Amino acid sequence: MNALQGRGRATGGIALPPHKSASTQRSLEPAPLPSELILPLEEGLSARDVRPAVESGQRVLRGQPLVQGGGPLSTWTHASTSGIVRSLERRPVAHPRRREALCAVLEVDGHDEWWPELKRPDPTEWDTPEKLATALSRAGLAGLGGAVFPTGLKLAATWRKRMRLVIVNGVECEPYISCDDMLMRTAPRDVLAGALALVELAGAAQGVVVVEEDKPEALQALQRELPLLDTQQQLSVVTVPATYPAGGERQLIQALTGHEVPSLAKPTDIGYLCQNVGTVAALYRYLERGHPVTSRITTVTGGAIATPRNLEVRLGTSIADLIAACGGYAGAVARLIMGGSMMGVALPSDLVAVGRATNCIIAATEQELRQSSQAMPCIRCGNCSEACPASLMPQELFRAAEHGRFDALENLGLFDCIECGCCDVVCPSHIKLTESFKVGKRTLVQAMDHDARVRWLDAREQLRRQRVTSWERRHSGNGGDEPLPQGRRLEGVADVIARVSREEETNA
Repeated sequence: MNALQGRGRATGGIALPPHKSASTQRSLEPAPLPSELILPLEEGLSARDVRPAVESGQRVLRGQPLVQGGGPLSTWTHASTSGIVRSLERRPVAHPRRREALCAVLEVDGHDEWWPELKRPDPTEWDTPEKLATALSRAGLAGLGGAVFPTGLKLAATWRKRMRLVIVNGVECEPYISCDDMLMRTAPRDVLAGALALVELAGAAQGVVVVEEDKPEALQALQRELPLLDTQQQLSVVTVPATYPAGGERQLIQALTGHEVPSLAKPTDIGYLCQNVGTVAALYRYLERGHPVTSRITTVTGGAIATPRNLEVRLGTSIADLIAACGGYAGAVARLIMGGSMMGVALPSDLVAVGRATNCIIAATEQELRQSSQAMPCIRCGNCSEACPASLMPQELFRAAEHGRFDALENLGLFDCIECGCCDVVCPSHIKLTESFKVGKRTLVQAMDHDARVRWLDAREQLRRQRVTSWERRHSGNGGDEPLPQGRRLEGVADVIARVSREEETNA
């Protein structure tokens, strides 16, 4: 059955000025190699499990691992060019959850020499979910859409259930960010080949690459390339309306299929796997060439940037060097932001380095920032509920957060809030709703002692299972629940890489 039959419609969301044209007018180019790179050694969800594999004074080559040990939760860091490790020290980092990490400070030698021990992996060796997840984590593969969740962990979850659909997310709905748009325009084959490999690894019948309607150049590039690949009807390219936050994976699944992911459940619990286009392109490059993640495309934009553009930048490059490659500052910077204008993180300075999460740097002027206004009492207009993409009642959540009613917060779905900021934009009373929800989540968890937190997590897990079981009963017949045997998946990955390589040789 076609998983896209009866396509649905996402709820909520708002229309926002895209602010993307300034950074997409110029062609994608590599950023100049800097004189110094700052590479965090503590990456992934379990930084304590890894240890440095290099020492001060050692010469390293591009692609060489800088850490060792760890498992699926520990994303390895690799040298992004050749040079000398001058020191191992703690430095501030650009990361959504970590402000400081142990880093290798690398003096670049300019030779950009690849590590000779890199080789194409053999997927048939990944015969357990742990081996698959660990192999991808050691290749540095994590979500390049900004969340940096380990790619292997998501794929390992597909062992438990048959995947109905693999969704490759090229929506990029947040203002200012255009790195995925430029990737799809310039490397559509890497995106499509990575998508095909992901379909095989997930054991799904089909996959879809999703692009927003306001990205015609990216859409045309993908549509031109798709017939040149022997996709065996496993892959298609579709569009969704340009609405924020259409790129959220739950919103995307609902828009494409009409299926709502149950509260507390993950998309893989109901047979859907979502990955960013940058992640699948990096997956293909690893499978085809054995190259770990050592660079990414980053958008550098904002009113205070002289020449906004997208650059292919080596991980570890300081944001100051990246901005210098874009002509430097053109005016006073009111705020330096990593990510988009809605969900981005304010940076303390431009001395931090580009990491996997650095999809965009905005040097915003005062005119570009939302003007701060005095919050006024809620008038119960309901605008926030209409805009909420998670179908929550933000005004009720705010009242519960204000009065510290923790039970009410959870019952109202606090942890389903994706912190997109739509409610803030539409609130006529200028209430900082999203900030109150972030604080509420932290406060609720921190208020528990260890035993209470364990009981709370156990209760949530039990409730998740109940909701997934209920969802499956309602949607029985929409696809098999038994996962595809892993041997067939791994053989399929090898076949995809061979097919794409043959097509490249033929076209060459």
